[in-house]
Amino acid sequence: MLKKFTLKTSSRDQMVEVTELVQDFIREMNIQEGAVVVYCPHTTAGITINENADPDVKRDMIRRFDEVYPWHHQLDRHMEGNTAAHMKASTVGASQHVIVTAGRLLLGTWQGIYFCEFDGPRTRTFYVKVL
Repeated sequence: MLKKFTLKTSSRDQMVEVTELVQDFIREMNIQEGAVVVYCPHTTAGITINENADPDVKRDMIRRFDEVYPWHHQLDRHMEGNTAAHMKASTVGASQHVIVTAGRLLLGTWQGIYFCEFDGPRTRTFYVKVL
C-alpha cells in the first residue's frame, strides 16, 4: 500500500508536522502490525522525526540550519542559488521508517513526523509506504 500526499508550504524554511496524516492512513488501511516508510522525493526537502511538544524546537532547528548552511555563500556555484537547501535536505534525509504496532505509529511521547521544507514556499509531495 502506497499513498501520495500533497502539501503547500508557506515559507522558505518550514517544518510541517505530518504525524496525523500518516496515522490516519494507517487507520484507513486497517494496518495493525508492520512498519511504514515516509519518503520525500525532493532534493530540497526532507523527512525527520523530532519533538512535537514545544514549537521552539522547530524554530531553533531552522535557525541552526541557517547558521550552518547560510543561504548566500560566496563560494556556492549552483546556478539556482539554493545550495543551502540541498545541504539541509541531505542533512535531514529523504525518509524515515516508523514501526506500527496495535494499529498505531510507535513514536516516543514527544515525537512527531515532520516534512522539512528548505526551498519554499512550494507545493510538495511525500509518500507513505506500508511494509
